[in-house]
Amino acid sequence: MARIGIGVIGLGRMGSVYASFVAAQAADARLVAVADSRPEVLQPYAERGTQTYTDYHDLLNDKAIDAVVVVTPTHTHLEVVTAAAEAGKNIFCEKPAALTLAETDAIIAAVEKAGVMFQVGFMRRFDRGYAAAKQQIENGAIGDPVVIRSIGRDPFRTSLEYANPAVSGGLILDMGIHDFDLLRWLMGDEIQRVYTEWASLVYPELLDVGDVDNAMVNVRFEKGGLGNVEVSRTAHYGYDIQTNVIGTKGALQIGYLQHTPVLLLNREGARHDVVPHFPERFGPAYTAQIDHYIECLREQKAPSVTPQDARAALQAAIAATRSQHEGRVVYVSEVV
Repeated sequence: MARIGIGVIGLGRMGSVYASFVAAQAADARLVAVADSRPEVLQPYAERGTQTYTDYHDLLNDKAIDAVVVVTPTHTHLEVVTAAAEAGKNIFCEKPAALTLAETDAIIAAVEKAGVMFQVGFMRRFDRGYAAAKQQIENGAIGDPVVIRSIGRDPFRTSLEYANPAVSGGLILDMGIHDFDLLRWLMGDEIQRVYTEWASLVYPELLDVGDVDNAMVNVRFEKGGLGNVEVSRTAHYGYDIQTNVIGTKGALQIGYLQHTPVLLLNREGARHDVVPHFPERFGPAYTAQIDHYIECLREQKAPSVTPQDARAALQAAIAATRSQHEGRVVYVSEVV
């Protein structure tokens, strides 16, 4: 069987990771072309013999490409994904699918009309720890899950330009959407309502662009379970991602903070390093989700992350953001 031709649109940090993986490690796919409006980031790919385009529309016209990986800014996803669908290309899109539910629905309609495969990048589902925890829950190891807490702490703030909700959706949507996806996935239930508390005490300048540096979201599920999502840009000690699930018969603790298996013991005490940032923590998960997508293309089966998963996580994140601004409990059903 011929290897699947992949094109990558957008060569920022994650786009470069995906392009490098497909080019060097994906056994059943090959990197045909990349597209970015900046000629300087295209040059290294051109030197290695990969076709390059400054206009992604030209990439979509390349008949050697079967599927595209879309890693452009979120506010451009509707335009790019719709064009890719109309060109008959299968699509992997980095999270979130869009900044609004209306745009997400338009994307889903476009891919369904074109009959192309569509997967959104919720890489934590493909992390070994999270995947093992999901299997333990399905095996009944902790009984029925009833309470969940998911924590996402970054070691520093993003740029003010990116923090602007018009670009990224803001702290809760940009970071917390991973946690809301995990909550639904691990609890096996839909989020009914949310209430958000927030602060911006470390980086008050974020308030100037309409964002904050810390938020905590309390959650109630449709079946009565409880949850909490914490997102932070002020964990100066390192990149801290963890999730706890309590069930009727036990509990699961997912995640780790120690990066290398070395513990220093001396008169000052015990010390170890910490995970520096997301490439180190989730690098294998990012590539595993691309492997999964390529496998689905090869075997013509639906990806495990559905368009409806992308929509539901976004809907919850928007509800939590609305609660942040309005200071009230928001039902997810209010977001339409």
